[in-house]
Amino acid sequence: MAAKMKAEAYCAYQERSQQEVRDKLYSWGLHQGDVEAVIADLIADNFLNEERFALAYASGRFRMKGWGRYKIKQGLILKSVSAPLIGTALSSLDEWEYREKLFAILCAKARLEKEKQPHKRKNKLFQYALSKGYESELILELLNDNEL
Repeated sequence: MAAKMKAEAYCAYQERSQQEVRDKLYSWGLHQGDVEAVIADLIADNFLNEERFALAYASGRFRMKGWGRYKIKQGLILKSVSAPLIGTALSSLDEWEYREKLFAILCAKARLEKEKQPHKRKNKLFQYALSKGYESELILELLNDNEL
């Protein structure tokens, strides 16, 4: 079956969610029965593993893009990953490393920020970290403790 081999190559290139593979198979013109059969074969042959995808996605988005838990969670929801797997992926992030990454992001932004008024400056840093998907309590804690 050509579609299965093509899907295996698609999955071997990088981790994929079931929904991504399903969408790709439909875009190739396959019908629902065929799509589900290919997905089942990919899972059986371990080309497709939703938990492995969720962990890789969370780790990659955190380490490479500096995303916080909220933004990672939203991304996994958009990829149709189940809630328990989202929880597993988010809990796999090391808390100390998470705080260090947020601190590094805040420091880098603080160096570039031109605003001189402390209150406005803090607000801009807060909004930036919030847009990266970090929790407001953690952002405020780091901002207040480090005089950024």
